[in-house]
Amino acid sequence: MQTPILGSAYVARSVNAADNRMINMYPEAVPEGGKQPAFLQRAPGLSYLATMGAGPVRGLWQFGSYGYAVSGTSLYKIDTDFNVVSKGTVAGTGPVSMVDNGTQLFIAAGANGYIYNAGTDVFAQITDVDFAGAVTVGFLDGYFVYNQPNSQKFWVTSLYDGTSVDPLDFASAEGSPDNLVSLIVDHREVWLFGQNSTEVWYDAGLPDFPLSRIQGAFIEIGCAAPFSVAKLDNGVFWLSSDARGRGMVYRSNGYAGVRISTHSVEWQIQQYEDISDAVAYTYQQDGHAFYVLNFPSADITWVYDVATQAWHQRAGWLNNAYTRHRGNCQMAFNGQIVIGDYLGGQIYAYDPTVYTEAGSIQKWLRSWRALPTGTNNLRRSTQHTLQLDCESGVGLDGSSDTVTVQGSDPQVMLRWSDDGGHTWSSEHWRSMGKLGETGRRVIWRRLGMTMKLRDRVYEISGTDPVKIAIMGAELIVAPTNA
Repeated sequence: MQTPILGSAYVARSVNAADNRMINMYPEAVPEGGKQPAFLQRAPGLSYLATMGAGPVRGLWQFGSYGYAVSGTSLYKIDTDFNVVSKGTVAGTGPVSMVDNGTQLFIAAGANGYIYNAGTDVFAQITDVDFAGAVTVGFLDGYFVYNQPNSQKFWVTSLYDGTSVDPLDFASAEGSPDNLVSLIVDHREVWLFGQNSTEVWYDAGLPDFPLSRIQGAFIEIGCAAPFSVAKLDNGVFWLSSDARGRGMVYRSNGYAGVRISTHSVEWQIQQYEDISDAVAYTYQQDGHAFYVLNFPSADITWVYDVATQAWHQRAGWLNNAYTRHRGNCQMAFNGQIVIGDYLGGQIYAYDPTVYTEAGSIQKWLRSWRALPTGTNNLRRSTQHTLQLDCESGVGLDGSSDTVTVQGSDPQVMLRWSDDGGHTWSSEHWRSMGKLGETGRRVIWRRLGMTMKLRDRVYEISGTDPVKIAIMGAELIVAPTNA
């Protein structure tokens, strides 16, 4: 029978109910003519591009023919050959928000703000006496729009001049008495996220302050983390907080919020001690649109794929344990998806043909229930064989080397649990086939009898730097009367 290896990440509050982990893999639907309705593929690896100081990379932005990065306490300008030049000092250590007006780059860094003028090549801190700091910044119809820290106020700068702020060019988001957490400009409208509510304003062209509320565009869902807000798939995504709780993930649908997180993801998030430091970025690759949500304090990364509406985890591998993914921020630049490193000053490209984290191990993993939902009659069964339906013969060419190359004979590691996912067997390794062994069968035999709870969870994983594509798995099982 087909064992249900396909699907998404879903680990329930009780692993006895569901223990379906998905790390550094994600599903892709096959609409017609495929062997199965979907397959699992490996998440892209990282190709090294450049290093800018000691890091971390706090923000990335592209405009004109250059990329810009805040790494550590410096702003760097990046050309298409990935040569980098420092342009000045940016105070602080946390994430920054960046946007441009075609000539000026505005960098919001909490208590401080900075402008880099690409036309004059001048970088300077905003010193206008009426500038009170900026948490996040957007661009709308010639204005930079930003929210003031620890207040309900948001401001606009002078037209096409981020260095100049009029003392009267501010308003307050007063639909609810909560402070503003974040803002983003989407479809020429400003989404203002408070702690417990969200409201939307537009450019009404008014003589005193140009922006005005959109009547009816008020959502009783706030934002838990200022840098969790990001645009994707013609909408806005964010990590929520409101008067009733926190830790759900929403996306916009018109002027409403639609929950996209699952009970499993929400249970995980709500266990984290601090979610206010969550940092998100979005990107598109091969028709998949990803919302990547990092939790620095919890050291975990969750990813939502709009194409399949499914969640998975991205992770690094350090000291034999999973960590959050290296990516801290993103920009589309020079035809590549560029991400910045939270550990250092490196920038990388997401590359679906690379299977390491810039040379470091990328470990993938999938766990799933052996029997399809609703078919377990709680009787013992003998599990004879498990065959993985995957692309084989993907080994690396190591024929000219005097030492064995990792990946020349790539291995899949299988474990199982007979108590719902609480304890696990030892690993059983099988080859996925050396280069060209495309007919290789990946099969495990004599897997024993299910005892204890009459239930079994399988887990496969691997670390070799090779392509992974899994179409399914066939399990031969014989029930007993016990």
